[in-house]
Amino acid sequence: MLRIGIAGLPNVGKSTLFQALTKIAVPIAPYPFTTIEPHVGVVAVPDERLEKLRELLKPERTVPATIEFVDIAGLVKGAAEGEGLGNQFLSHIYSVDAILFLLRAFVDPNVSAAAQGPEEDLAILRDELGRKDEEVLKRNPQSPRLAEKPAIVVCNTGGPFDAAQGERAGCAVTLDCKLELEMAEMTEEELGELGLKSRLGELIQKAYDALGLITFYTIKGGQELHAWPIKRGSNAPEAGGAVHTDFQEKFIRAEVIPFAKLVEAGSWHKARELGWLRIEGRGYVVEDGDVIEFRI
Repeated sequence: MLRIGIAGLPNVGKSTLFQALTKIAVPIAPYPFTTIEPHVGVVAVPDERLEKLRELLKPERTVPATIEFVDIAGLVKGAAEGEGLGNQFLSHIYSVDAILFLLRAFVDPNVSAAAQGPEEDLAILRDELGRKDEEVLKRNPQSPRLAEKPAIVVCNTGGPFDAAQGERAGCAVTLDCKLELEMAEMTEEELGELGLKSRLGELIQKAYDALGLITFYTIKGGQELHAWPIKRGSNAPEAGGAVHTDFQEKFIRAEVIPFAKLVEAGSWHKARELGWLRIEGRGYVVEDGDVIEFRI
């Protein structure tokens, strides 16, 4: 499973965001280094197509695509030289596939700040990753570079927000982490009554895109509908491997239909009658939204 690491300076709301995303309770406090060992949680990817297929096909079980979020403890200026618990924390970032930079864009007199705004936050974070890369590359020139990992920049507003600040920092999503945690504990009815709408779905989708992922679907015996994340550009056997190693190793062919055509047909059986199921071989590059049945 691919992993997104939530990285930021101390006290920017990383653990609050992680808890809102994953519904996992983690220690939250207004002082540095509340998180020592990284917390890991599995998050479902919002998917309107999956919901449409579920309504259409009425399977006994529906399984969404998922990604992991990792709550990495706060970095501080000088982390690459061991400040704070820097080297330990930076090493955790090597284990993730992409980085979510969470930037502070709020003022709270009860919470100490390590930087003056989102732009400075991001500059410190990127500088520390670059310094760590330089240190590691001296020892091992073949090491992967932290600074080259896919990234998404998120601003934690905590209230009124200067949009120009967010734009200068390259924020892809702006949200209030504390409010998102409160909303995560509300029912849909309560959210509607208060006129609130979470932005976590948008954040998860942006993170999914940052990983270079697309989604395909399988329908096992008409009973289990499953969404699968794979890297864009994957071929049919590689997609099969996401489901089961046998589907990659013993791949013969795949029956494929785009999501929209299956919805138009109304069922897999009707799509077959209409001749809309394509037979594809090993070289077929899977498209986002394909519904696939593998043959071995």
